[in-house]
Amino acid sequence: MRKVLPLALTGLFALSACQFAGHDDRAEEAGRLNTMAALPLHAYLPDPASDGTKAITRAQWILGKQCMVRLGFTGFAVLDTKSVESTYPVRQGTFTSRDLPGDDSPYGVVDPDLASEHGYHNRTPDGSGQPQEWPADQYAALTGTFESGDSHVAHGHPIPEGGCLGQAARKLYGPPPRAAEVNGVKLSGYYSLAMELWYTSHKEASKDPAWKKADRAWSDCMRKQGFHYSDPDRASLDAGWFGHEKPSGKERKTAAADARCKLDTGYVPAVHALEARSQKGAIGRNKEKLDAMRAADERAMRKARTIIGDAS
Repeated sequence: MRKVLPLALTGLFALSACQFAGHDDRAEEAGRLNTMAALPLHAYLPDPASDGTKAITRAQWILGKQCMVRLGFTGFAVLDTKSVESTYPVRQGTFTSRDLPGDDSPYGVVDPDLASEHGYHNRTPDGSGQPQEWPADQYAALTGTFESGDSHVAHGHPIPEGGCLGQAARKLYGPPPRAAEVNGVKLSGYYSLAMELWYTSHKEASKDPAWKKADRAWSDCMRKQGFHYSDPDRASLDAGWFGHEKPSGKERKTAAADARCKLDTGYVPAVHALEARSQKGAIGRNKEKLDAMRAADERAMRKARTIIGDAS
């Protein structure tokens, strides 16, 4: 028996090691696939960290500054555009915290340890687009967004469509494409087609019986742990997680169980394959338009570098 026991223990430890290794492999795969960059349409969206996108943003603020001075906002003559290049304007008094439930991944939490610490509050600040407050009159002039009672004129000058930043974007890109409405939200701008296709591809993929099967497997796993949600979106968007910056104990426990169930059921690889296939189909059907959008982006980068050089 003395010789058998160590062998039995060795086998048991080996089995446990294989189980842990398998879990680690699933976690690694889920993490790799659970990024926007892992989906085909990502290639048609701007990378905030790229030199080209940064040049466009810098040029847009240079042109926007010049426009604001023309509208009579004399203080903008000394505005250091470098201080605002990584920001987007919000109206003073309406600034809200970005620390809301959710994250920047397609399929939500997949790391049980991270989820048990942060719950569903997993947004990663990247510094590429921080909100900055502006007084109501300056905000309206910068963005062309008006509230009831706002004047469409600044110091006797009409505010251009889309405000000074919108006018700057048109100088860089040319006329904007048609606006698209997605889930009740109006999408406008030079990447609206890619965003519209992302939404419709996701909607199409999520109707696939294989996606519904993945949801059921995940839901069954959650139910065994005492959590009752039909799919991961219902869990991550639970109303109980909103209204506070720090996650509650219940939120952390739910998120940790959510992540474990995604790993245990192979949720992310299953739904990612369906969504990637749907996006590839959308790209094939809209390739000419998407290529034109990409070409416009490249032209805008070249114009932006010229504008930056002229302003130096």
